[in-house]
Amino acid sequence: MSFRNPNFHFDVVKQRKKFFLFSGLLTIIGIVCLLTIGLKLGIDFESGTRVEIGGKNLNAEQLKTDFKELSLKPDGEPVISGKNNERATVSFIGQFSRTEVANVNTMVTKKYGSVNINTVSPDVGRELARNALISVLIASIGIIIYISFRFEWLMSISAIVGLLHNAFLIVAVFSILRLEVDLTFIAAVLTIVGYSVHDTIITFDRIRENMKFTKVKTTADLYKVINDSIMQTLTRSINTVVAVLITVVALLIFGNESIRNFSIALLIGLVFGTYASICIASQLWYVLKSKQLKKPRVKEADNQA
Repeated sequence: MSFRNPNFHFDVVKQRKKFFLFSGLLTIIGIVCLLTIGLKLGIDFESGTRVEIGGKNLNAEQLKTDFKELSLKPDGEPVISGKNNERATVSFIGQFSRTEVANVNTMVTKKYGSVNINTVSPDVGRELARNALISVLIASIGIIIYISFRFEWLMSISAIVGLLHNAFLIVAVFSILRLEVDLTFIAAVLTIVGYSVHDTIITFDRIRENMKFTKVKTTADLYKVINDSIMQTLTRSINTVVAVLITVVALLIFGNESIRNFSIALLIGLVFGTYASICIASQLWYVLKSKQLKKPRVKEADNQA
């Protein structure tokens, strides 16, 4: 029984070393950037203050001028939202003193309308960062357990490597572009984790189905099954990611400034997630499974000797 796509066939497994080299270079670049540039953490993870303002026809430049008169410098541009620009969010590094809180309350209430001041202490920031990391670890452990039971433990290792590769590249790109890392960024990463694993499981499920019709005894058999399985799911993977990318690009163009970083993280994660499921996870499983297939032969040769 043949699993070859009659219309198109690309030898993905043959290119595995190129994929590994490319991913290795991206990882090295990412590590260097994180060590030298670091991440631009939002006030969700660092000590900071967020001022939410309600009024009419709010203007970012005017708000910066108003806060400058109070000797306060916003961290970045004020984010204006609402159909009629009736809401604004202004972030500041560090905590406001009681005097600064009183001055801001007086100025905003008098000039614009309502005001809400939220302050994040260094302890709360560290706790949020720790909880975000724990969330990713719990998700990874759950994925390992699920794939190990449904498929095999070698596939779970391959899937997690692809997942971590994808998540790390999102973090690295945010470091290079100096984009703010906040809670919406963590939400985007967790969303991409789920998407990437789903895409990888689709490929692994097709591999498992095809292995039922092919007795995989050699690495050549395994090589063919993986290639054919990827070709069979390639169209589905591309169509899915393109459909989601259209939505994400629409969010980037027409969405509010407050979800811009969320949309950028999704865009990066979708592209690298599809790449990781096809070019990293499946290829890594081939390498691990090939070594497993060769082990009995080595033992048999030792016994005969």
